[in-house]
Amino acid sequence: MIRPRAVSRRSGSRARGLAILSLPGLWVAAVLGLVYAVPGGVQWAPAAVAAPVIACAGTGRRRCVLVSGGLAVAAVAVPDTGQRLGTEAAVLAVLAVCFRLADRRARLAAELDRTREIAAAAQQVLLPPLPRCVGGLAVAGDHLSASRGARVGGDLYEVLATPYGVRAVIGDVRGHGLEAVATVAALLGSFREAAHDEPELGGVLHRLDRALHRHLRGRVHAAEEFVTLMLLELDEDCGVQVINCGHPQPYRLCPGHPGQPGARPLETGEPFPPLGLFEPGPDPKAVPCGELQPGQALFLHTDGVMDARDAAGEFFPLLPVLEEAAQAAAHDGALSAPDLVDAVRASFLRHTRGRLTDDMALLVLHRDAPRVPVQAGAQAGSARTATGVPGVPRP
Repeated sequence: MIRPRAVSRRSGSRARGLAILSLPGLWVAAVLGLVYAVPGGVQWAPAAVAAPVIACAGTGRRRCVLVSGGLAVAAVAVPDTGQRLGTEAAVLAVLAVCFRLADRRARLAAELDRTREIAAAAQQVLLPPLPRCVGGLAVAGDHLSASRGARVGGDLYEVLATPYGVRAVIGDVRGHGLEAVATVAALLGSFREAAHDEPELGGVLHRLDRALHRHLRGRVHAAEEFVTLMLLELDEDCGVQVINCGHPQPYRLCPGHPGQPGARPLETGEPFPPLGLFEPGPDPKAVPCGELQPGQALFLHTDGVMDARDAAGEFFPLLPVLEEAAQAAAHDGALSAPDLVDAVRASFLRHTRGRLTDDMALLVLHRDAPRVPVQAGAQAGSARTATGVPGVPRP
C-alpha cells in the first residue's frame, strides 16, 4: 500500500527537479527578452554567460551544463553586437570550467554514495534490527544517534534466546555519537558470547566488565569512562530477573487491565554503580522482579529519552506519553510492540523537533496473551454435547 504522504513527497521532489532543470533555459529566455525589450544602451547579451554556471550549481549534470552552454552561445549569436566574439569566447570558457566542475562533482557524489553504503553496512552489523519474536516474546526496539547522518551512537541494546532463557541488555556509554561507537561494539560483542555461556546474570556482568576494561586499557581518560547498563533475564515461566548498573528503571506495561495503571516502574532494587566505576563483587546477584503476566510488556529506555528538552526547556514527559502510547498500541486487547515503539518515538521527535543533544534507545519485550480459537471451541462443545465424548460427533 502506497501512503498518500509518500506520494505527495515524491511528486513534490519531481516538481522541484524539473524546476531546477529548467532554470538555465529560463535564464537565457529572460536575457533574450531584455535584449529585444531594451534595444541599445545596456548590452544584456553577455549575461547569458551565467547559464552554464546556473546548471552546474543546480543539477551538476554534465549534459545539462552542455545544453545550457549551447543555449548561451546561441543567445549571444542572435543579437548583432560588436562584442559577439568576445562574449562567445567567454561563454565557451565558462562552459569548459563548469563541465570540469560537474565531472568532478559527479565523481565525488558517486564516492559519497559508496561511502554511505559501506557505513550503513558496518552500522547494520554492529546494531542489526531486532527480530520480531525472541523465545516466545514479541520484541521491538529503536535508537537515534545525536550525530547527524549516523545510525548508531553511544546507546546499545540486544535481545537473545539462550539456554537460560531470554536475555536482554540495554546500556548507555559515556559520551554520545560516533566517539562512543567503539565501546558499544566491545560491549555488544562480549554480551553476545557471555549470554550463552554464563549460567548466571552475575557472570554475564563480570564478562562485560572485563571487556570494558580491556577496551579502555591504555587510554588517557580511561578512569573517567563508564557505562550505565541493565541486564534482564526472563526464564521459561517469564520470571524476570534484573541487574541494574546505574541505568534508568524500566516500566511494566499493563494495557487493558482495569484498576491498574497503564505503566508503572519496575522495582529493581538498589542499583550498582555504572560499569567501569566499580569492581563487581565475586557474586553479584540478580534481583527477582516477579513474573511478566500474559498481555504485559517491559519498556526499557536510556536517559537520552528522559533528559530530552523542548524549545522551552521542558523535559520529555515519558510516563504520560508511555501510558497514552500503550493504550493506542493495544488492538483488540493485544499490545503491538512495534506500534508502541513507533508512538513513543514520534512523540519524542515532536517534543525535541528532531534536535537531539544525546543518543536515545527504546526496547520493548511483550508477552502476548494466549488466544483460544472461538470457532474450534464451539465445534468441540457441540460434539461433546452430541455424544458425551470430546471431539467425537454422533454417527
